Amino acid sequence: MQRRLGAEFFGTFWLTFAGCGSAVFAAGFPSLGIGFLGVSLAFGLTVLTMAYAVGHVSGGHFNCAVTVGLWAGGRFKGTDVLPYILTQVAGAIAAAAVLYVIASGKPGWVPEGFASNGYGDLSPGKYSLLSCFLSEVIATFFFLYVIIGTTSKGAAVGFAGIPIGLCLTLIHLFLIPVTNASVNPARSTGPALFAGGAYIAQLWLFWLAPILGAAVAGVISRWQHDTPDAF
Repeated sequence: MQRRLGAEFFGTFWLTFAGCGSAVFAAGFPSLGIGFLGVSLAFGLTVLTMAYAVGHVSGGHFNCAVTVGLWAGGRFKGTDVLPYILTQVAGAIAAAAVLYVIASGKPGWVPEGFASNGYGDLSPGKYSLLSCFLSEVIATFFFLYVIIGTTSKGAAVGFAGIPIGLCLTLIHLFLIPVTNASVNPARSTGPALFAGGAYIAQLWLFWLAPILGAAVAGVISRWQHDTPDAF
């Protein structure tokens, strides 16, 4: 179990550090900024790389919603859900802390949103709470739908990391302007703790919506991929 939790810690750390780091350091860099496209690709690449690095150790969740969704889909033991979630959150907070230390080394730097998620005034496009809630539920639903489908019996063996990483990239391409793209409660929690009170106050949505979407996807996928040998 310790090895599995270690893999989840470092996997979630990498996702938060490199994914959120691309937004903090490179998205709006003068003349060389990578923009939404670059940040989207960065998040997809974090999952892709860690899926192959430690996916065989822990299952490669790196996301509290993924853990809940896989449990709802019959792919994960209920007794392991809480240890995984706590470890993922710890990894994300550690990554955000390191990002903060690095970023604060630049003269005149202020954290502002610090790659946090938000709705209303804290949404990049000023989208309403309902818009942000629906988009996070639906995006996480399809993320889990892809994860379970590509790892089910009959799917191409050894290639699941590619569509999963590309799916996360796609999600960020359309979701960054709405909520700054969460679909991951751990990823949301780490940066919010350093961005300040307003972002922390909105964290509830970025726990509730992804977990709800993931749980529904797990239940539907369990029915659709009714192959006990794959569980």
